[in-house]
Amino acid sequence: MGETIDWPPSRPPRRRGRLLILAVIGVLVLGVGTALSYYVDALWFGSLGYGDVFWKTLRLQSTIFSGFTLVTFLVLYGSFLAFKPDRLNDITGGRILIQGQPLNVPVEPVVRAIALIGSLVIAVVTGASMTNEWTALSLYWYAGGAAEAAPSAAAGAARLVDPIFNKPIVFYLFTLPAWQLITGWLMTLAVVACGIAIFFITITSGTRLGSRGRATTGDGVWRGLSISFAIFLLVLASRVYLGRYDRLFVDHTIFAGVTYAEAHVTLTGLLLVAIALVAGAAIALVNAVVAPRMRWLIAAVVPAVVCYLGVSIVGWYVTSFIVKPNELVRERPFIAHNIEMTRQAFGLHRLAQRPFPAESRIDPGDLAKNRATIENIRLWDWRALQDTLRQIQEIRTYYDFPDIDIDRYTIDGSVRQMMLAARELNVEKLPESSRNWINEKLIYTHGYGVTMNPVNGFTPEGLPALILSDMPVRSTVPSITVTRPEIYFGELTNTDVYVKTRQKEFNYPQGETNSLTSYEGTGGIVLGGFFRRLLIALDRGDLAKLPFSDDVMPDSRLLMRRNVRDRVQALAPFLTFDPDPYIIVGDDGRLSWMMDAFTISDAFPYARHYRFGRESINYIRNSVKAIVDAYDGTTTFYVFDAEDPIIAAYRAIFPSLFKDADAMPPAMRKHVRYPELLLEVQATVYGLYHMTTPEVFYNREDLWSVASEVRMNDRREQAQQALEPNFVVMTLPEETAVEFVEILPFTPANRNNLIGWIGGRSDEPHYGTAVVYDFPKNRLVDGPLQVEARIDQNPQLSSQLSLWNQQGSHVRRGALIVIPIGRTLLYAEPIYLQAERSPMPELRIVVLATQERLAYGPTFEAALAALFGNAPSTLASSPTSTTAQPTAPGATTPTSSAQSATATPAERGIGAPAQPDRGAGAPGVNKDINTLIAEAARDLADYQRLTAEGKLGEAGQKLEALKRALDELAKRPR
Repeated sequence: MGETIDWPPSRPPRRRGRLLILAVIGVLVLGVGTALSYYVDALWFGSLGYGDVFWKTLRLQSTIFSGFTLVTFLVLYGSFLAFKPDRLNDITGGRILIQGQPLNVPVEPVVRAIALIGSLVIAVVTGASMTNEWTALSLYWYAGGAAEAAPSAAAGAARLVDPIFNKPIVFYLFTLPAWQLITGWLMTLAVVACGIAIFFITITSGTRLGSRGRATTGDGVWRGLSISFAIFLLVLASRVYLGRYDRLFVDHTIFAGVTYAEAHVTLTGLLLVAIALVAGAAIALVNAVVAPRMRWLIAAVVPAVVCYLGVSIVGWYVTSFIVKPNELVRERPFIAHNIEMTRQAFGLHRLAQRPFPAESRIDPGDLAKNRATIENIRLWDWRALQDTLRQIQEIRTYYDFPDIDIDRYTIDGSVRQMMLAARELNVEKLPESSRNWINEKLIYTHGYGVTMNPVNGFTPEGLPALILSDMPVRSTVPSITVTRPEIYFGELTNTDVYVKTRQKEFNYPQGETNSLTSYEGTGGIVLGGFFRRLLIALDRGDLAKLPFSDDVMPDSRLLMRRNVRDRVQALAPFLTFDPDPYIIVGDDGRLSWMMDAFTISDAFPYARHYRFGRESINYIRNSVKAIVDAYDGTTTFYVFDAEDPIIAAYRAIFPSLFKDADAMPPAMRKHVRYPELLLEVQATVYGLYHMTTPEVFYNREDLWSVASEVRMNDRREQAQQALEPNFVVMTLPEETAVEFVEILPFTPANRNNLIGWIGGRSDEPHYGTAVVYDFPKNRLVDGPLQVEARIDQNPQLSSQLSLWNQQGSHVRRGALIVIPIGRTLLYAEPIYLQAERSPMPELRIVVLATQERLAYGPTFEAALAALFGNAPSTLASSPTSTTAQPTAPGATTPTSSAQSATATPAERGIGAPAQPDRGAGAPGVNKDINTLIAEAARDLADYQRLTAEGKLGEAGQKLEALKRALDELAKRPR
């Protein structure tokens, strides 16, 4: 008998020891990196006063990870041990011949090792994936059960119940997502357990089926398969049962939610399928108890398959022959459910709806009543202002203005709308010779100051009239000052810095020297001794510099997560934040950032889904305002929607993270505003869901969309785009107080005329509410694109803009703004002139229009006087251009409402400017040819002189006069 060879050969003890040491080292490296990250995060949360939030989050995540990992491992490895046949090595035949030599193959130890490692890997992966869903599980644990048990105690949306299952909304927000996660996890375990049983059946060579389908050998393995298959069917039954609720979230072509066929057939049919699956599970369990037979496992799924096919056939019949021929009648109640629940989900039930007459002309009395609105019409397009500020206020190349913000401030007792820009330091723009660790981490640590200008403030050169400017910050208004201009936390602060070091920090440039400073705040992580500094350096990637720097002291501080977006997201990752924070100058002169935060969901029953950033949602609330101090980074969250059940649940989890809205300082409270993102998504939803009658909704008879305008896109090209929300200081119709309102106009779908507008209110006591004004439907109101066409059709404006575009410069048109004034609308558009070699635009023309008139001027006051007074429209202020005109160029005499509604711009006289009172062509005046020739020669000489002097506006007027004189000469008999 030949010698038997064992395989695999046993490893020498030394080799096993090396492998074990390498494995331990690998685990330590990964573990140490993770531990360091958690250590620094704990220090960071603690420095902000939110240490309990960090530890609570860590406890929740570790509990979920360890719990699911342990149970998964026990189930999988336990299934292996339970289903493994006895004497597996003997059953599979553990000896084979290789070149005549018998080789022992120890199948059982190898399979056991694979099962152990595989179960552990699957368990860890499963635990990690469930940990990623810690918010859904935590919400269920802390809020789901309690809110569902006592729905009367919940507020706002939580009081609602769905119209099909009569479940409270909190069931869908908290309970259902958790159940779906858990059943999905159980389904994974059941499938793997079935796979283990099938594996053993496959490798057990002694197992075969008898003639009657009975397992003649390996009955234990078949019993294991029967039990695991029964569990699989039970879990599948629960998934099918829960899947009935998913029908409430499906978007159909006409409406969202459960349809007639689903309510009368599918939901009941799926319940029968779930019951059939439970019956099948019982059959599989019986098969495990008695002698296992394969045909009984097949028979276990037959009832469910039959039920599913039957439900599908009946559902198809009902849809095709009952619903389709009478769709509106059958679906009417379900459309009504969708309308009601969608309006609730997006807060449209909070909108007030009022009529707006949209009259053709502005009453002089309305002008007086809306003086605050007139004085705050925004003429600075934020893009043009940003380009201008980068030229006149950056001071140094390493500064930048990443954004322009709009807010309101009280000056001399009056509310004025302001545009603010933070001057931030961009280390990427530092000269290459200055790009070193000391400069980037210790010296160039912060931006400096802000600019502030009225939305319609201009210098004679067309530049912004700045209230706050320069370095150090200068203020032209005593009540607005900046006492702490340093910006350590902002939108461009993407790097870590170390403060309170021996190195003085660069503050701002000052002549041939620089102003230096040292950080005086309490923000950041104290670096402490060498060992703590070493750990921080390891985590932050500063190991080669930080521990050995002589400039860093024990009381020095690390400022990390300085970008305000990253900062708030790290503290509250379960909230969705507006990506556009805005800067605030406080009454005490400190700078702060305010950000809007939203709670969202895609599981609100019967509500249609809409895009919100990268998410598909059917529920949104602006529940939280976050404030970040620009100097020390203090971050505070205030709850502004106590009726939101989601934020109430998060407050139950993290009670120290949130404060009530009443706790916000009054100096900050008066800068709270209606979020732009919320108004945009509400306007989109309202365009369809303002139709509350199912018949009108079904036929889409009155579909609206946000109005469009012609605007410069990212490629510096004029393109048609949807209007952006516009903040206006105004008195709403039928109101008396001046408010800060965010407005968006509507047009009918595929039309350009206006049909209404929505306004989000930002001031107390109406904060968070919105109002929609409906225009009369029996006449047309010009939309932004139609007003743009009227501007293009004005001969004098058109020729002047063409002339500017040919003189080494180009015309840049700002955003067209639609402003309600009393009972009508005022349209305003700034037009800038920008040299080709300079990115700094300057305001040159302000165009104002109503339904009947269009006027313009070099300033807002001149355009307003031309629109409502007797002054002419002009392109530049000049003693030579003050000739009298009977009406403003581009304006018509008043017409009736009916005529205004049906006439085209050309028919209304738009684009036909009145002639200056020079006598040429005037009634009763007949100039001779010599006089006309003299005037033409004079106009030509003036045009050439003014062009050379760069007075292009006045030159354009002279060119028009020359054309009129030449036309008159051409008409004279020769």
